[in-house]
Amino acid sequence: MSDLEARPDEALCEAAPAPGPRADFHPARVVPLGGVRGVTVERVLPQRDLPTVGAWCFLDHFGSPAASAELPPDIDPHPHIGLQTVTWPFEGRIRHRDSVGSDVRIEPGQLNLMTSGRGIAHSEYTVPGAPAGHGLQFWIALPGNRTGIDPHFEQHRDLPVLELPGLRATVLIGSLGATAGSGPARRVGSPPRADTPLVRAGRRVEPGAAVARPRWGIPWGGGAHAVLIGGEPFGEDIVMWWNFVGRSHEEIEAARNDWENRDLGRFPG
Repeated sequence: MSDLEARPDEALCEAAPAPGPRADFHPARVVPLGGVRGVTVERVLPQRDLPTVGAWCFLDHFGSPAASAELPPDIDPHPHIGLQTVTWPFEGRIRHRDSVGSDVRIEPGQLNLMTSGRGIAHSEYTVPGAPAGHGLQFWIALPGNRTGIDPHFEQHRDLPVLELPGLRATVLIGSLGATAGSGPARRVGSPPRADTPLVRAGRRVEPGAAVARPRWGIPWGGGAHAVLIGGEPFGEDIVMWWNFVGRSHEEIEAARNDWENRDLGRFPG
């Protein structure tokens, strides 16, 4: 989920060539989001040794028993610049509202893609009477020539599915195996909202099955639920601070000042 830390550190993620095939283990860490509710999440990206995967620069597992077992992942209004948020819930329903006029329920099985561009503000709250939200939220760093675009929100309900014996993979962005194509993150008549070559898929192995696919290179036992992300090296240095992705400290500082000074031209309320 989004970061509500009062004094976050600024992180520079330097562009680097692809390291080549390798297998590493990067455990998630429990991170407090701050705010009055003290919500925590399990954060997988960024890591000190793995700041990005392609343009994927942030990954939180919210609502997990290891993090906020008894607290709903409610997030008050906050801003973003220079990125896309990708929300994929497993359970529960989340009410999403933002400064471009969206007011929708995010439900399991949907892909929800919010592009901040030059600036957007939004909030996320558990729907009353529904189970607490549980799922994943990713950030995608926008390339430099897209950071100044107008913000917008998309919701995709029908996603391509790759099915094999004992395996069901929902393709969220990009293409995978027999689902090859331009990807689900697209509006009719518009270019894909994923502005760099990316893939993301949720993979579920049915109980009692054992599946190994060369694309993943890992055998999975029955009942496993995994997410695959990948992308070409991003090729641009980025600066991450709080909920902002920019190219310089000055750009981040300007966005912070605009938010704190209630600049309604950039972050309508």
